Amino acid sequence: MDGIGQIVAAGTAFVGTHFLLSHPLRKPIVARLGEGGFMGVYSLVAAVTLGWLALAYRAAPMTAPLWSVGDGLWALVTLVMLVASVLLMGSLIGNPALPGPAGAVPVTARGVFAITRHPMMWSMALWGLCHIAVFPVAANIVVVGAVIVLALVGARLQDAKKEALQPARWRDWEAKTSYWPFGAIAAGRARFGGFRPHDIAGGVVIWLAATWAHIPLAGMAAGVWRWISL
Repeated sequence: MDGIGQIVAAGTAFVGTHFLLSHPLRKPIVARLGEGGFMGVYSLVAAVTLGWLALAYRAAPMTAPLWSVGDGLWALVTLVMLVASVLLMGSLIGNPALPGPAGAVPVTARGVFAITRHPMMWSMALWGLCHIAVFPVAANIVVVGAVIVLALVGARLQDAKKEALQPARWRDWEAKTSYWPFGAIAAGRARFGGFRPHDIAGGVVIWLAATWAHIPLAGMAAGVWRWISL
């Protein structure tokens, strides 16, 4: 199996085992091993498959970029990553999709939840699309593509799981929100706005910090740091 084939196999194992353990296999494993035992199995499988994916990526040959990347594309990606950072920060507080007590959903969808009921998943997907856009080599496309599939298919599966576990509560939330970004706003079920201070401020901090981190970690400038001399 060649280098790209190894990445495809590892990526398939990483995503596939996540879906299997999170959904059809979770109940029987918890019944046999308990919640703690399940988390141990889940963590071990995730660590092994992620490690395999990382090793396969490092060993894969560097192929030619599929398209040229200029300042215009970098500028677009920089703005999209700011949106992704705000979605991520906004998803961390008051998110009905996160594990926790099955309380009432918000009366109205505001801020990032007016955009999509899965802001965390879409932030991951936008991150992936941005990294493919500016680093369009085969190995990166496969690895990041796995993350995109994990995020967006995982969000759909999460809807189905929540509908089964909390039918009235989750269908109420689905009626106020949308899976696709801006779908509920376009349909008139939500209104754009209502962002909390930490959504915007925290998103900007994450955006600046994460793009700056490319300099020491990847040896290249990303985001606004491409145009700012330090």
